[in-house]
Amino acid sequence: MQFTELTTPTTISAQTDPLQATQQLADTLLQTTCVRDRQVLLAVTTQAAEQAALAALFDRLDLIHTPTRVLVPHVALPVLQAALAPHWPQAAAQIQAIDAAHRIHWQAGRFSFDVSARPLVYGILNVSPDSFYDGGRFVAKAAMQAQVAKMIAAGVDVIEVGGQTTRPGFTEISPEVELTRIVPVLDFLRRAFPDLPLAVDTYKYPVMVQALKLGVDIVNDVTGFTDDPRKLTRLADSPVGLLTMHSNRDREYQDLTREMNAFFTRNLADLTAAGIARTRIALDQGIGYAQVADGQQDYTMMRNLDQLNHFQRPLMVAISRKGFGARLFGLAKDDRLPVTLVAEAAMVLKGGNILRVHDVAETVQLVKMLRTIETAYWLG
Repeated sequence: MQFTELTTPTTISAQTDPLQATQQLADTLLQTTCVRDRQVLLAVTTQAAEQAALAALFDRLDLIHTPTRVLVPHVALPVLQAALAPHWPQAAAQIQAIDAAHRIHWQAGRFSFDVSARPLVYGILNVSPDSFYDGGRFVAKAAMQAQVAKMIAAGVDVIEVGGQTTRPGFTEISPEVELTRIVPVLDFLRRAFPDLPLAVDTYKYPVMVQALKLGVDIVNDVTGFTDDPRKLTRLADSPVGLLTMHSNRDREYQDLTREMNAFFTRNLADLTAAGIARTRIALDQGIGYAQVADGQQDYTMMRNLDQLNHFQRPLMVAISRKGFGARLFGLAKDDRLPVTLVAEAAMVLKGGNILRVHDVAETVQLVKMLRTIETAYWLG
């Protein structure tokens, strides 16, 4: 028994046998769909005596299959491997290798996250007075420390500190003011919780430099890091993870999906050309950063997140308590948690694997429930 992953076939020529051309075309369409839907298309070679048992196993795993092909969701690969191991260890090893090749890792400072195993819960700690949801709530030291303790107790994976809001119509502050807000918080977090992954949300080069000196593991930049060449030079010499964001507040699109793909293609090329390893980069669509915030483009981005799966990079879901809850349902910001969770669940099922949130406990439950369902296979 042997499993081989099928990649996109070569171009079909006029000399290709018609039957072979049909198979190649079908495989091409399936492969394109597989990338979007996080599945693999495998060619299966078996002995006659193995076919019935293998077909029965595929049926129990609810896999679509023919005698020579099988479609396997990424999340089902470890289950298939475990089921094959007792009787076909060589085939199990092949599945294990295929699974490893499709796992998405994010190298971020001191940490390496396997976001294929479980989406990250990425907690927001805003210490600015004017952030759209929690502005001013955690400026006081005692309130900030209490919120940190609450997030950690709830199971947060990363805490991101922000001192400059970028909400629609925001007022820019100087790097010096931003640093006075975030440095005491970062210093407290590193001393009190030395094993906690830390992120900073800033687009200003001087703030990034100081945050790196304080030992942050992740930098989140709403400008995509390419507005100031000093950023890439400095970041190339550090191990931090980069969260790079698409924004089109300054322009309108005719084809949103194509433009977003073009942006990330260019952005990844720029970052890697500067010496930043691709494994250090995660992507954020920039929901809320269209010319019309909380409008149709934002809903389209919620739907078309799977159109970015081909980049094989972590994809952030950053919609926590945003204005779509007000626009669609008239909800005040303190009443938007249920609709946030619904939208986040939809985006996780599309491939989102970093959830940037204000509400950690509820998001941890969401991630666990979705993961339990996605990986639930009954083999008796």
